[in-house]
Amino acid sequence: MNHEDLQAKARDNLLLHFSKQRVDDLLVIERGEGPYVFDTEGRRYIDSLSSLFCAQLGYSYGREMAEAAATQLTTLAFHTTWATAHPTAIELAEQVCARAPAEDYRAFFTSGGSESVEAAWKLAREHFLAIGQPQRTKAIARRTAYHGVTLGALSFTGLPGYSDGFGPAPIDVTHVSNTNAFRAPDGADPEGFRDRLLAEVEDAVLAAGPDTVAMIIAEPVQNSGGCLVPPAGYWAGLRRIADRYGILLMADEVITAFGRLGEWFGISRESVAPDLISLAKGLTSAHAPMGAVLARSRVTEPMMMAGRPFRHGITFGGHPLSAAIALRNLEIIERDRILDNVRSLEGHFAAELSRLRELPIVGDVRGRGFFWAVELVKDERATRFDQAERDRLLRGYLPQRLREAGLIARPDDRGDSVVQIAPPLISDRDLLDEIVGRLGDVLTDAGREMGVTTRRVEHHERRAVRTPAHAG
Repeated sequence: MNHEDLQAKARDNLLLHFSKQRVDDLLVIERGEGPYVFDTEGRRYIDSLSSLFCAQLGYSYGREMAEAAATQLTTLAFHTTWATAHPTAIELAEQVCARAPAEDYRAFFTSGGSESVEAAWKLAREHFLAIGQPQRTKAIARRTAYHGVTLGALSFTGLPGYSDGFGPAPIDVTHVSNTNAFRAPDGADPEGFRDRLLAEVEDAVLAAGPDTVAMIIAEPVQNSGGCLVPPAGYWAGLRRIADRYGILLMADEVITAFGRLGEWFGISRESVAPDLISLAKGLTSAHAPMGAVLARSRVTEPMMMAGRPFRHGITFGGHPLSAAIALRNLEIIERDRILDNVRSLEGHFAAELSRLRELPIVGDVRGRGFFWAVELVKDERATRFDQAERDRLLRGYLPQRLREAGLIARPDDRGDSVVQIAPPLISDRDLLDEIVGRLGDVLTDAGREMGVTTRRVEHHERRAVRTPAHAG
C-alpha cells in the first residue's frame, strides 16, 4: 500500500490510542534505523522520544532480536505461567531480579505497564489479607501522575480528565502534590520543599487512617507534568513514612527502568529499595510487549507461608517469545555498555538543554539521564498559557513544526505546557547536540508564533539547571 492507501485505510479501520479519530495527515512510520525512523513518504526523523520511552536501543538490533525469537519459537512457541512455567521465564525472572535494588525480589510478568500497576495493587491486597489487615484498602499517589488507564490503575492516575465519565474509582486514593519545584513557592529551597512535600504525604496518611493505607505509589522521575525530579532525600522520606505506618512503598518504573536514567532501575539513584516495582517499556526495548512487577519477600512471604494463592493471572504474562527477547535485550544493554553511554553523556546533555532557558518561551528545563522536559511559558513572569493558547501551541503549531524539523518529540499539557524528549540510549554526543539544536529552532519559532519575545531574566538567573548525579 502506498502513502495515500494507508491514510485512507487508517481512517476507515484503525482506532488510535489517546488521539482524535479523524486525522487528515496521519504520521505513519514504516521503518527504523539506529535512532531514526522513516515515514511512508520517505522522510527521516530523529526519534527523540524513543517511541514513547520504549525504544531504548533504537532500531538497529532487529536481526539479533529475530534470532532470539526464532530460537524460542522453534523450541516452545507458548506456554503459560499459570501453575506451570517454562525455562525462559524462569531465567528472565532471575536476570531481572539480579539487577534490582535489593536481593529479595520475585518477578510476576504481565503484558504491559497498566497491567503491571494492577498486578502490584493486587499483590499489596493479598499481602495485607495474609497478615490479617484486610482494612488496608487505600493508597496515596501524586497529582498529575500517570499510572495507567485500566480502571484499577486509573485510580492512581492523578489526572481527573482521564477518569471523567467512567464511574467511581474502584480504589480509594488520596492524591498529594508532585515534585514540580519550578511552580512551587518554596521550590528554590530544596530542603524546605522536600520537607513540605513529605509532611503532606504523612498528613494524607493520617487523614485516611494509617491502618487503612496499603500503598504509596510514585515514579522516580514523574513523567506526566514534564519529567518532575524529586528533591534530594524525598524517596528516603517516603521510605520512612511507609515503614512508620506499615505501608508498602511502590516505585512505578514503567518508563524509568532499563537505562532511561542511566541505571537498570531509576530508583537506584535514590538508594531506596521499594517493596514493589512496576516495569514495562524498556524491558524488551519495545521489540515485544511485556511488563512485570517485582515484589520483595516481605510482600510475598506471608502469602506463601499461609499457602494462599495469588488470585491474579494474565494469559500472555511471561510469554516465551517476549521473555526470550527481553533476555537478549538485557544482554545487549550490558554487552554494548548502554548504561555507561547514558551516564557519560548525561552532564553534557543537561548543559546543552539548559541553554534553551535563554529562549523567551522556555521557563524551565528539567530531567535526568535521557529523560527531559522543557516547560513553555507566555511571558517573563512564567505565566501559563490558557486553554485556547495551549490548543493552538501544543496541538496545532508544534506538532507540524516538529515534523518539518524532522524531530519526534512530545508536546503535552497534562499539568503545564511542556515538550518532552527521551532519545534512544544509543545516542551519541553529536546526535544529542542535533536534537537540542533542532528543538531550539522549533521553540524559537514557537515563541514568535505565540508572541513571546521578552527574555525572562528573573527565572533564568534565579533557577540554575539541576545538576545530575552523574554529571561530575
